[in-house]
Amino acid sequence: MAAVRVVGADTLLPEILLDVPPDPVRLAVFRKAVEAFPPGADAAPTVRWSHWAMARTLHALDPSVPGEPAAAPGADWLDRADWRLLTHQLAVLAPLALPGEDCAVARAAAGRPVDVARGFVRAVRRRDWRQASGAGRWLTLLPGVPDTLGLASGLDFVELMGGQDPLVALHVQAARLAPTGAAA
Repeated sequence: MAAVRVVGADTLLPEILLDVPPDPVRLAVFRKAVEAFPPGADAAPTVRWSHWAMARTLHALDPSVPGEPAAAPGADWLDRADWRLLTHQLAVLAPLALPGEDCAVARAAAGRPVDVARGFVRAVRRRDWRQASGAGRWLTLLPGVPDTLGLASGLDFVELMGGQDPLVALHVQAARLAPTGAAA
């Protein structure tokens, strides 16, 4: 269950992106992870958002879950973040980078495509493949990404250099499966 918590909502990413019914065993483990690891009162914003994404995914895929998912946490800290911190936080929250996702984090990202692109390039130059792949995943969905970024080639490079890391491979594949809002 702890591994499911680390991977977060992306545990059920194939079911979400490919719109296939979830395996009941995987869904049961996912549900236990959501219920067993709620964020504490002093949890970081990214932890609260990750848990919210998991709960929302659970509600979307398991009609037997009672009630409604909790309200989304605030994301005002992203509005104040410089482009480096914004990119880092978005990479951590890459499981929220889904087609049609409408939440405060997605809106913050959509309002700053050039900053996210700048952060993607910085992550590639620093060989931070996890951050680059997470930022690249967001960039595939954002309008207004500069054509000069060469996102498709950038994602190929990130995969080549860091694709042995399972999270890098996951984010790159998710980016490729998502319909693009940006010029790749």
